This record gives sequence, C-alpha cells and structure tokens, in this order.
Amino acid sequence: MLEAAAALLTAGGPSAVTVDAVTRAANVARATLYRHFPSGNDLLAAAFNSLLPASPTPPDEGSLRDRLVAVVLAQAESIAGAPAMMTAMSWLALGRDLDEMPEPQRADAGDSAISSLRERIAQQYAAPFDVIFDSPQAAELGEVDRSRAIAMLIGPLVLGRLSTLPDFDYRECAHAAVDGFLHVQRTQNAAASADRVSRMPSVG
Repeated sequence: MLEAAAALLTAGGPSAVTVDAVTRAANVARATLYRHFPSGNDLLAAAFNSLLPASPTPPDEGSLRDRLVAVVLAQAESIAGAPAMMTAMSWLALGRDLDEMPEPQRADAGDSAISSLRERIAQQYAAPFDVIFDSPQAAELGEVDRSRAIAMLIGPLVLGRLSTLPDFDYRECAHAAVDGFLHVQRTQNAAASADRVSRMPSVG
C-alpha cells in the first residue's frame, strides 16, 4: 500500500493520493488500508516519509566554514532536486486545513504518521549541523541557537526554491548564508565574552 501511495504521489502530487486510488493500485480493501493508516492524511504523510532523501553527512575534515558549506550545499542539492521534501513541507504548513490533524500535545500524536513526518523533516535539517556544532571546532562560536542557525543557513535556500527564480544560484547562496551566519555568531560570542570579562571583579 505504501509503495502504491508513493508511486501516486510521485506521479500526480498529493491530490493523487486518495484512499480509493491507493486501494485500487494496491488491490486491497479499504478496511485493510484503514487497519494500517487511520486516515488519508496519515497515508499521505507516510508516503512523503518514504520518499525523503537521507540526511547528508558532514565531512570529517576541513575548516569549520568548509564543513558548514559542504552541509549547506548538500541540503541545497536536496532542496533543488528532491521535490518531495519541499512538497511535504508545504503540505504540513497547511495543517489547519487538514482533517483530524493531531495536535502536538495529544498523547497519541507521537504515533501518527503526520507527527513522524514532521520529526523526520526536522531531523533531516538538524542532524548534520548538530554534528558540527557539537564538535570542539565549533567552540569559537559559543552557544549556538540551533533553530536560528538552521533558519539562517537553510532558510534562504528554501526561499529560493519556493520563489522559482530561474537564475537562482544555490552555491552562491550557500556560501553567503554560511559567511553571514559565522559573522553573526562570532560577533555575538565576542560581545558575550567581553561582557563576561567586564563583569569580573578587579584584582587588587
């Protein structure tokens, strides 16, 4: 059933993944489908999840900037060449228009395919950056707000993809995003360090 749903999603987009279409393609009864997927939205979320590419692995060697650029470029390639990721994000952003969308605080939310898809996308973006920010090499940056970092590093690429600009240069954008992030983070860390020094009691 999941393979049938993924094939329909790839060929016709989210609107093609209906319960009737999947049951016909998979040659199963509706009751069988609902035993595995509580709703059509859960089925579609599971289909999206099956199509998402693996998270990129950051390189072990290179400067902090080089490693960040490598990850951002890998994410850019995924964003530019894997429409399932962007389509899934757009679909999730329309959550209030979905039937029976589980709320984050619900006890069973962690078991839903929709919640799993959200977590998978978040992990997709966060995991490679966590490896870099947790390394000794990133000590110069001080404390990094991970959510803000991902927004600064990946946000411009997502906007470029959604804008459908024909001449959008993902490589140039990736380099600019990394340089801007490093400048902001280093400046803030230097200011925080200077503030800590100024608060230290004088000796003698």
